[in-house]
Amino acid sequence: MKNTTILGIGNLLLKDDGIGVHLVQHLEKLNYDTIYNVELIDGGTCILELLDVFARSEKVIVLDSLKGGHSPGTIYKLTPEQLGTYIRENTSLHDVQILDIIGDAKLLGYNPQVIIVGVEPAEITYDLELSPVISDRIPQIIEIIREELCL
Repeated sequence: MKNTTILGIGNLLLKDDGIGVHLVQHLEKLNYDTIYNVELIDGGTCILELLDVFARSEKVIVLDSLKGGHSPGTIYKLTPEQLGTYIRENTSLHDVQILDIIGDAKLLGYNPQVIIVGVEPAEITYDLELSPVISDRIPQIIEIIREELCL
């Protein structure tokens, strides 16, 4: 298996914005790190401090909320190039920072394969729990991650 990292980003204090971190926690409970020989990282909101993840990994799967303008719970699987076409004024700061950090890694000579699995949030408000529509999508998202790891 390739040197793969699964990176969950988002703010757990802001309901659906924390989906990336919630997913990493679920993957830890499922022992994905052992079963698939991957590194699981809770990146929180400190994306700009994660350059080393992109420098040491051959493949990075980024998990985050993504405002693409579709129905809440819509799951996106994108490359960084495709994400660039989704950037608009209501896009999360995380999304812009991910593109910046990937660009920085490339400038330093690192070019991991990056897949972004995003979920259209239903609610971004102060709360530690995911909204029901997002929580219900977790099994489907985990299956997408599993399929990506088996490629």
